[in-house]
Amino acid sequence: MADRKKARKTASRLWLIAHSWLALPIWVLLFVVCLTGTVATVSQEIVWLLKPEIRANRPFDDAAPLGYDAILAAIEEAEPGVAVTSMTRAGSIFALDVWVTYPDGRGRSLYVNPYTGRVQGTGGVFDLRYFIRALHGWLLIPVTGTVNWGWYLVSALSIPMLGSLVTGLVVYKKFWRGYLRPRLRLRNGARIFWGDFHRLAGIWSLPFIAVIAVTGGWFLVQEGLDDNGVTLSTAGAPPVIARKDVPNGSGADIPWIGLDEALVHVRRQLPGLDPVYVALPANAFAPVSVGGRGAYPLIFDTAEVNPYNGRIEALRRVSDRSAIELVTESMRPLHTGDFAGLWLKLVYFLFGSLLTMMVFSGMMIWLKRTALATARLVIDVRAERACQATEAAE
Repeated sequence: MADRKKARKTASRLWLIAHSWLALPIWVLLFVVCLTGTVATVSQEIVWLLKPEIRANRPFDDAAPLGYDAILAAIEEAEPGVAVTSMTRAGSIFALDVWVTYPDGRGRSLYVNPYTGRVQGTGGVFDLRYFIRALHGWLLIPVTGTVNWGWYLVSALSIPMLGSLVTGLVVYKKFWRGYLRPRLRLRNGARIFWGDFHRLAGIWSLPFIAVIAVTGGWFLVQEGLDDNGVTLSTAGAPPVIARKDVPNGSGADIPWIGLDEALVHVRRQLPGLDPVYVALPANAFAPVSVGGRGAYPLIFDTAEVNPYNGRIEALRRVSDRSAIELVTESMRPLHTGDFAGLWLKLVYFLFGSLLTMMVFSGMMIWLKRTALATARLVIDVRAERACQATEAAE
């Protein structure tokens, strides 16, 4: 009877250890997602360091940026016959990212110096920045049909992350003491060190972890809504230029207003707008699209401008959003930290590094515990078999 109970206990321990080892892929996955997300926060700046052609070097200290019309003229001179589709500005130190289409139908991104108009290089479709973001966002898992399973897998990690945050606060009694008397023991062994580090990093990163977990959870919900054709947007149908406003003619013969003039009309309606992108009309009935940050930096204000007379065909301010849109459209910039300049990106990078190391420390604690339990089980099983062999020999 005693032998049967001992065998059942050994089997139970075996199943528990097997269960613990099977959690290893989740730990590794969470670590990879946190690490790539941290790097993605400053991926644009990393590319800036690696590729001189995307830097917006001033010809002299007080040089002012050229107008959009001057930029278009410089691109036409450098690349005759190309059609400019859009221009995006990432910041004052970055070259304009100008997407163009060649007469043979090829599309390409050009890096254009905003102070001189010089084309400094061409952009790749999938550079380091996009690779890191894709690896973080959906682990480069191929899309099946219309379903991005990698996106679901990554965003679903927000559930255990949020659960760990809540349970950690419950388990760590009087956690606020870590702010007043932080403790990180360096000379008491690896297990003590990683345990102290895990708790300390956790309490100092509480707001950041909450933001990442909540926004990541929204991405999971949003993907489910999109896959089922559900939208929360109140934007309505995109505007179309009335036929009576379209002059006769084709191509360069059509009397368009300049982009600089279009921006003058936009700024009359949106005085505080800081344009981030300008999209040129794709056809004779499409408006010029302008978007940028206003008083509320998390969401873009946008305007659609008639390219023939400068009339604002559509305007979408932050105040035009519903309450739920204000929340949902704020999720992505809150998750990435790319709405208030380099200083905020560095803050996100710092806390992202802490979160990554916290996951690593948790994995080390778990791995050491599981490895010790496995070693003890092996020793006990060997001892039991040796005992059984001795009893059989007698």
